[in-house]
Amino acid sequence: MVNILAAAAALAAASPTVAPAVPVNADPAIFVVRDADTTVYLFGTFHALDGQSEWFNDQVKDAFEKSNELVLETLIPEAPGPVAMRPPLRMPSVTASASFLATTRMAINAGKTQGMQVGNGADMVLRHEAELEGKQVEGLETFESQLNMFTRMPATAAAPAPRPGTPVQPSSMEGLSKAMAAMQSAWKRGDQTVFVGMLEQLRAASPDTYRMLFTERNARWANWVAGRMQTPGTVFVAVGAGHLAGRDSLLVRLAEMGITSTRVN
Repeated sequence: MVNILAAAAALAAASPTVAPAVPVNADPAIFVVRDADTTVYLFGTFHALDGQSEWFNDQVKDAFEKSNELVLETLIPEAPGPVAMRPPLRMPSVTASASFLATTRMAINAGKTQGMQVGNGADMVLRHEAELEGKQVEGLETFESQLNMFTRMPATAAAPAPRPGTPVQPSSMEGLSKAMAAMQSAWKRGDQTVFVGMLEQLRAASPDTYRMLFTERNARWANWVAGRMQTPGTVFVAVGAGHLAGRDSLLVRLAEMGITSTRVN
């Protein structure tokens, strides 16, 4: 759930240009793979959004409504209560790299300065809508396996963590805040090139982090999609936008298996 935030934190030293004004209507990228009796939509999400644009419409909403099933990266446990009111449960502590945790916290805080909240994130919106409509909801990974991945996460070379008690330098937080804003803006435009560049920088800065967050998981998810294509029906799969971009994307892994994807919008 935090992988795109963690990847952004790894690139804090590389400040992109300031993002353009946020449009009222957003068109995040969505793809489809299909055969004679099975359709799988592949939607790239942004895990925390500012809530200032309408993205759950047009082709995205149409694909969602045609689907009988929603598949997310993982199902984060939620507190009991009405769907619209319940907050996510507090995550259990994990023994992860101090550098990884520090840079992830930096990314989350940087996103907050741009008004981004997980409650507005595409994953959360889709899950709540699916639950309201009575659609089946499942995860590609268990919550426990995702936590275990973070315990094995190496330190990130591109953004060394500050020593305990050391305040984050304003320039570092400002650069990361701009990076988060630029990626959110790119997501809203459906611009995959920004994520390609982000992934390449992460791959160069921390190959192990890149492999664990993207290469290995995309390969596993491609196998899941290939297996799901054997069962008739229509499925809406929503994963972080970074998983649908770059040389090791889920789309590339599917193409290597002979499964061709087409962009819907």
